[in-house]
Amino acid sequence: MKKKEEIMEDENIDTTKEIVTIKKEGFSYPEMVIIMIIAILFGFLIGNVVSFTKKETTNSSVPSELKEFVDTYNDIVNNYYDKVNKEELIDAGIKGMINYLDDPYATYFDGTSSTNFNQTLEGNYEGVGIEVTLDNSKVKITKVFADTPAKKAGIKVGDYITKVNGESVEGKSLSDVVSLIKTAKNKEVEITITRDNQEKTMKVTRTTVDMPYTSSKVYEENGKKIGYLKIEMFSNNITKQVKKELESLKKKNIDKLVIDVRDNPGGYLTQVTEILSLFMTKKDVIYQLQTKNNKEKVYGTSSKATYSYPVVVLINENSASASEILASAFKETYNAEIVGVNSYGKGTVQKTGDLNNGDTIKYTVQKWLTPKGNWINEKGVTPTKEVKLELKENEILTEDNDNQLKAAIELASK
Repeated sequence: MKKKEEIMEDENIDTTKEIVTIKKEGFSYPEMVIIMIIAILFGFLIGNVVSFTKKETTNSSVPSELKEFVDTYNDIVNNYYDKVNKEELIDAGIKGMINYLDDPYATYFDGTSSTNFNQTLEGNYEGVGIEVTLDNSKVKITKVFADTPAKKAGIKVGDYITKVNGESVEGKSLSDVVSLIKTAKNKEVEITITRDNQEKTMKVTRTTVDMPYTSSKVYEENGKKIGYLKIEMFSNNITKQVKKELESLKKKNIDKLVIDVRDNPGGYLTQVTEILSLFMTKKDVIYQLQTKNNKEKVYGTSSKATYSYPVVVLINENSASASEILASAFKETYNAEIVGVNSYGKGTVQKTGDLNNGDTIKYTVQKWLTPKGNWINEKGVTPTKEVKLELKENEILTEDNDNQLKAAIELASK
């Protein structure tokens, strides 16, 4: 099993886009057990299966606590009256271990789900660069990313997809439509859209698309320039994007900064650590990590902070995990103002691992605590200024009616 970085994310990562952490050396005992089980089982999968009873189990390479597991596997494979799919039997055993943990964030992803999950966190995928939703059973394009094949082909927000490579998408689910685009044999995909009641077919070439998870803007309030930075997810390449946006804002001579992590489900722990280290130094505690055996304080990684703007952080009920680390660090260490409503309340860290068959497992390995040692799990980060979003029924959030954003900008301008 290939180990991956520790991640922190809400279980509801959006995959309706066209795709619809700190590393530790060595393994803890539970991790070693799981890794050895998987290694043993996949060894059986690709090699010969030797039948033996419990009394006959003498292989010293198998840890004693796993012999019963191995014996049962061999007994079923060799003696069950009907055919047994060895790979599915192994999958069932791994899923059983994951289910046993009673961990709300422990998950076994099959191949397709694993690919979508990993692509979302990595921040790139192979596609054409659009985001879609269902609008009265029609596939509507809600976002076209900059510098992508879709943008270059002339596809626009508000277009409706009617066909992919000549095949009608009527009645199909979003995932089916996404699959048609992503799995077409040729890199060049024909996408038929309707716009202003006119149908048009465009040829779009699939390529590797980097997801733009950040955006920025400058507001002027009370004679001050307020920089606004939106972070949608802490993907594997998010720090690079954040640095680019901050440098752009710096050139515009901003006085203060609003960081918006509303609806941000989390992501890689290493990425939020690097972003916080742009504002905090090696002397500053940014969060704490706790296992069942110990607790350690995590500090910023910079000897000198790159930016020192007064900061206001925007959060809501969907700001989870790594977003809450960012908010609590700015609140308790940086003395920043936090605007919005109580965050999601996810105070745990997960580790992922890729299996040899392309599937992925994810399970909790640590708790994280705020710089002052508070565990926000199922509680959330409490804002210093509570502002509830005031939208009428069926009203779509825009810059004009975003009273939370207006409150944050007003607070920053004082």
